[in-house]
Amino acid sequence: MAMNFLSALAWADLAIILAGALLGGFITGFAGFGAGLVASGFWFLALPAPMVPPMIVIASVAGQVVSLARVRHAFAWSRALPFLVPGLLAVPVGIYALTQSSPATLRFSVGAFLIAYALFNLFGLARWSIGNKGGRTADAAIGAAGGFLGGFAGLSGPVPLIWLQLRGGSSVSQRAVYQPFNFIVLVLAGVGMLIGGQIDAQVAVLAAACLPFTFAGAAIVRSRAKRFAATTPFPSPDAVPSTRRVHRCRPAG
Repeated sequence: MAMNFLSALAWADLAIILAGALLGGFITGFAGFGAGLVASGFWFLALPAPMVPPMIVIASVAGQVVSLARVRHAFAWSRALPFLVPGLLAVPVGIYALTQSSPATLRFSVGAFLIAYALFNLFGLARWSIGNKGGRTADAAIGAAGGFLGGFAGLSGPVPLIWLQLRGGSSVSQRAVYQPFNFIVLVLAGVGMLIGGQIDAQVAVLAAACLPFTFAGAAIVRSRAKRFAATTPFPSPDAVPSTRRVHRCRPAG
């Protein structure tokens, strides 16, 4: 029956679904998250709304697995824990909200969230700085919001990322916090959706068709990054004049 669902999809719908999976992989390979943000815009066009959140969870976890090997050593667990603990506690609440939402409510909620996130970035609001205001209590509230959204729609990453951008710091230090948070929350969300029946045979078959495209997108970005790092010329110490050498030079005559 699950295979029948896949074969019953129109070619145009299947192309939209696979394009979302591929582009989601691109974004995850580049930023460490974002598969759901990109893919959901495609998948809500071609799939029944209740299938989209579990698809987002599966694609997001799969896309992050590709990049985990090269960034896991930089994870800042001590900074991530204030977000992670309440986030994990909020995941079941999000899954419960998902089970109680109609398809129309789900589409509207996720659509409104995506528009708000796009506007936040469009107007450059991340340039605001709040420093350490609110401390760990505020971090915990943001983690809980991310966990809820992870269980509800598979979108656990944007809210913590926005908060970390407002906190300030380099993109590397921000990624060291939000990527482990996002990965662990989405793994728990996936387990919860599997237990709750949101990940059923149809979702599993469709995810199996999409995952090669998600992996491919993330892998392409990773290989391009490696090639760029290998081919970008950096001046060697011998090629840079030093003041010590200049001082050793004596004027002629």
